[in-house]
Amino acid sequence: MEFLFAIAIFVGAGWILYRVTLHILKERYFASEEFIEQKRRIASVIAEHNDIVTYLAEIRSRGSFTVGASNAGAHSHLATFHNASNWNYRRDRNVANYQATNVHNCSLQVVRNASAEPLKYLTKYFGIKADEANLESVEKLGEDISRLEEAIRNLKMRESSITNSFNPPSFILKHYMDEFMQQVGVQLSPISVPYPVYVFEYVSAGGNSAQRSTITLNTPTIDALVQMLAQRIRWRKSAAGQRALMTSALRNQIKTRDNHTCRLCSVSVAAEPHLLLEVDHILPVSRGGLSTPENLQTLCWRCNRTKSNKMPAS
Repeated sequence: MEFLFAIAIFVGAGWILYRVTLHILKERYFASEEFIEQKRRIASVIAEHNDIVTYLAEIRSRGSFTVGASNAGAHSHLATFHNASNWNYRRDRNVANYQATNVHNCSLQVVRNASAEPLKYLTKYFGIKADEANLESVEKLGEDISRLEEAIRNLKMRESSITNSFNPPSFILKHYMDEFMQQVGVQLSPISVPYPVYVFEYVSAGGNSAQRSTITLNTPTIDALVQMLAQRIRWRKSAAGQRALMTSALRNQIKTRDNHTCRLCSVSVAAEPHLLLEVDHILPVSRGGLSTPENLQTLCWRCNRTKSNKMPAS
């Protein structure tokens, strides 16, 4: 027993010595002239990264990330539900969520059908009718989602580039990555893309079983939804169905047409590999602008941000 106790003390002392040594080496690295000089050299890169983090938060705060709602439980708050079964103690019970507008409580067959034909059932049960207003809302949602996705990807590339430019010792990357970014001055973004999620849910009467089908409105799903709505509108011969659709394919087409160059300041991906580009409506949709190639242009994030901030309210 004494031998094992001595071994434990020895191992513990060794671990403490290891951590103290790492701490001393870390402090020396952050105080080194090489680290401070590199930090000074790329100060403008770090500043732009942090500006994009702020811009990302602005996009998130301005966007509306919902396009439909279920009214199946619209009045459920007027009643209370209690399972009075004597067998409750046997197992945990599944409980239906009647008050969430993104959850449609339904039969098991509807859940299974929604899994097979998600867009058909999404539009039917969440009130997304095939009309111009809803098509515009879904396109706007797709635009906001796409901008956030691109900005987050851009930030990750920038953070990787900043880390590589310092080439810190491996123990820094392994044990002190967060502190490294703080020392460099990089503002890390906790923001994620708020994909709208719609759920078809079946819960048995006694709560013994439940099944659900989930539809996440990411870019591919939004593009498919846009095309479905437009097809239905075309069938009705509406003018909205005769224009170009604001999808990821169209946004990529516009960037390629403009040679991945900002139409206002002329900065390009060729000059700045990590340049964040966006597709902008020249005449805003709120003022009657359409998602047609002639009304779309490629802007860098700075020019698009400035334009949006100066745009008068419709």
